[in-house]
Amino acid sequence: MTHAPDYPVPAGVDPTQVSIARVYDAFLNGKDNFEVDRQVLKMVRGKVPEAQDMATENRTFLIRAVRFLASQTGISQFLDCGSGLPTSENVHQVAQRINPEARVVYIDNDPVVLAHGRALLEENDRTHFASADIFKPREILENDVVRKHINLNEPLIFLQVGTFQLYDGPRDEPAKIMQEYIKALPSGSYVAFSHFFDPENEHTETARKMEEQFLASPMGRGTFRTRAECEEFLEGLELIEPGLVLCADWWPDGPRLKPLNSVQHCFICAVGRKP
Repeated sequence: MTHAPDYPVPAGVDPTQVSIARVYDAFLNGKDNFEVDRQVLKMVRGKVPEAQDMATENRTFLIRAVRFLASQTGISQFLDCGSGLPTSENVHQVAQRINPEARVVYIDNDPVVLAHGRALLEENDRTHFASADIFKPREILENDVVRKHINLNEPLIFLQVGTFQLYDGPRDEPAKIMQEYIKALPSGSYVAFSHFFDPENEHTETARKMEEQFLASPMGRGTFRTRAECEEFLEGLELIEPGLVLCADWWPDGPRLKPLNSVQHCFICAVGRKP
């Protein structure tokens, strides 16, 4: 029996087929997912009970990064690749609370996400949605919606947060895709990036258990990369302090009162500026 979200199932959506966006929603304790999506969560949690903390770490990094970029850079245009389903504290809400003039374009190609994207268009005239493949830079940079609302000749905020671990193809290809984006960005642009992480220490076993479960699940993807591999995504950027670090260590909101669990050691992130 499937869970029934609070919206009609959009045309073309099969509730018996797993959706990456809905799986992420399930990891965030959202309501827009079906039983097939929750099965992925159950599989991973069966091996690593704290697995949901990965989604929380990634989301809270995104919120902190957008808050920082909106308040400190003076840049008012945001391009969010692989936006996923709306949840608490979306990019446009964080950015526009600080700068009401901020323009946000979300990119995704999941039919459920597209349905929510259309709803966002009705409520906010500075928030826009484009259906495209985030792993095809030319398709994104030449997209009509992107070109209408993002000035690609002026600095912008570019977000690839928790996306490239989901690439289904050769292991070295995602870093090349990211480099194509970075080369195309105007000077003065900022990039926020995060990725599943193999820390190559006592927490590697946790990373490998989670990767094994993601790959064996109906989702069939979820690659954990080493620090050296993640550094390849960020070539050409001047990293903002503290550099490439665990999501939990990127400008947390306050002092740490409890130690990190093993899962929290398996998500890495950075924010960088293109000179």
